[in-house]
Amino acid sequence: MKKGVWKRFLLIFVTVVFSILFILPSTPIYSKLPPWWGRFLPSKGVTLGLDLQGGMHLVLEVEGERAVDNTLERTLSNLKNTFAEKKMVLTTAKRDGQTLTLAVPTTPPETLKAAEKILDDSTGTMLKKEKAPGEWVLSLKEFDRKKILELAVSQSLETIRNRIDQFGVSEPLIQRQEDNQILIQLPGVKDPERAIELIGKTALLEFKVVDDDSIFSRDLPAEVGVAEEEKFLKDYQGKIPPGTQILFERRVDKETGAVSKQPYLLHAQSVMTGDLLSDARVALDEFGAPYISIAFDGVGAEMFAKVTEEHLRKRLAIVLDNNIYSAPVIQERISEGRAQISGTFTTEEANDLAIALRAGALPAPVKIIQNVTVGPTLGQDSIRQGIKAGLMGTLFVVLFMIFYYRLSGLLADFAMALNVILLIGALAVLNATLTLPGIAGIILTIGMSVDANVLIFERIREELRNGRPVRLAIDAGYGKAFSSILDSHVTTLITAFVLFMFGTGPVKGFAVSLSLGVIINLFTALVGTKVVFDLVSSRRKIEQLSI
Repeated sequence: MKKGVWKRFLLIFVTVVFSILFILPSTPIYSKLPPWWGRFLPSKGVTLGLDLQGGMHLVLEVEGERAVDNTLERTLSNLKNTFAEKKMVLTTAKRDGQTLTLAVPTTPPETLKAAEKILDDSTGTMLKKEKAPGEWVLSLKEFDRKKILELAVSQSLETIRNRIDQFGVSEPLIQRQEDNQILIQLPGVKDPERAIELIGKTALLEFKVVDDDSIFSRDLPAEVGVAEEEKFLKDYQGKIPPGTQILFERRVDKETGAVSKQPYLLHAQSVMTGDLLSDARVALDEFGAPYISIAFDGVGAEMFAKVTEEHLRKRLAIVLDNNIYSAPVIQERISEGRAQISGTFTTEEANDLAIALRAGALPAPVKIIQNVTVGPTLGQDSIRQGIKAGLMGTLFVVLFMIFYYRLSGLLADFAMALNVILLIGALAVLNATLTLPGIAGIILTIGMSVDANVLIFERIREELRNGRPVRLAIDAGYGKAFSSILDSHVTTLITAFVLFMFGTGPVKGFAVSLSLGVIINLFTALVGTKVVFDLVSSRRKIEQLSI
């Protein structure tokens, strides 16, 4: 009996010590500990949620229809390339909204058969309708269209998650809600504007050839004012050669700091995109200015070598989200699969751009439909109010238990304190995020821990009134209260599990604290207080019990 009691006491002691070790990094004491502590002992405590330490709450909407448009554009581009490779003429090749229209000469007759075969091989998943001899209208099947919309949200979610992970935010919450929305919570973010810029950047990298041979290109002005781009494009709309577009490169005068835009006439068709990148890193040139060094994978390196070989002595514009970063002249074939993006950006901007490129481009643009910034002052106030409420509730419970159950009530208060220590320690071990509802869950478990002891003590009182000796009354009280305590805790645990499975954000935080508290409370109520009773009764015979 005595040996079993000491084993249980040792179990409780070791559990408490480990809990305190994991709690320490969350306290001011941790900053005064020696440096070797973090190498051998826990160095990460309880993580505070958005409502406690401040941060950002964003809701993004994925513009999935743009992903459908991009798919149709890629399909049209691939068809043009395929027909060109087969040396077949397309008299019409255009996109009208959600449909593609293609036409070929009707003579000779074998041309129609060859065109039919190309369309069947290249667009097997699309609906094909013959509008006239040699002319077809292609459209996406409804199933494929829905699949593209679904993938656009899923891929956007993963891309944003990768960007945020590289951005260095601790414990972010990123999850899908509704059909095309993404919920993002970033606790502790100090620069909200920078985070928004990184998250929302489409980061579509394209390589396009500058059309310097066109007479129209020579008539373009050397620069355009920053606020005049839209007016400039409107003036030239319908005048530029077919298959070309005008994009701008941002220029900054090093002496005056004045910003201007230089227009370029580009071939609209990309010769290559950034989906074959294997790496993107920030480096410094000989003048200390940052640039982004990019590297392609095996397939990309081979394609880049081919592109640079085919366009020697021409300018290749590096375009990111329809903004030209540089347009160097290709002097020789580049076979090592490396290039660089230089521009007038700061080291921080270059870092964010490299992160976006490494994480990949968003399959469709996203727009912010909700943006809430929680200041750290509000978070600290929430913590103070939560601690104040917890201390006041605990004080009332402690005084009531001592008043009503005397020394046994003091023992219940000890179990309650033990419960809180183990609960916070468990949150630290699991690296769970503590939110304001989580604090409410902790306060609720304090009440539940006392409730379990009340059941036990009332059973013991009943046994003592029936004339049983103290030792037997204690054992009978714990034995008879066990089933009631277990039933109530299991039903509460089921409720917490359902809240965790189907709840979001703060509800999950409450569910985690509640479920951990329920499990720990079973241990402290049925084992913790029982050990103290057993230790006292094993050392001397108790005639009366203060209960």
